[in-house]
Amino acid sequence: MSTQEKIMALRSLAKQIEAGGGEKAIAKQHQKGKFTARERLNQLLDPGSFTELDKFVAHRCVNLGMEAKEVPGEGVVTGYGTINGRLVYVFAQDFTVLGGSLGEMHA
Repeated sequence: MSTQEKIMALRSLAKQIEAGGGEKAIAKQHQKGKFTARERLNQLLDPGSFTELDKFVAHRCVNLGMEAKEVPGEGVVTGYGTINGRLVYVFAQDFTVLGGSLGEMHA
């Protein structure tokens, strides 16, 4: 696999992770009048200031059939940005992924 192909694969994976639990789960959140984790962070932070951390974190659970489950970002969006110009670190549980439950990496 060439470097360019690896970069494209990484970008594709990033888009999948950013989609959280997928279009169906996002639509369900919106039907309830709720926002996704990334939408909440975008409303909280100054426009364009958010930098996500640990986007590619993955769970290590092998119990209860979890070894077969893909859990984008382990259900939590973490990073930093600014509010009124002041640097803040933030996290938001992504309720489109396993109901927003915390896994080992974020607990």
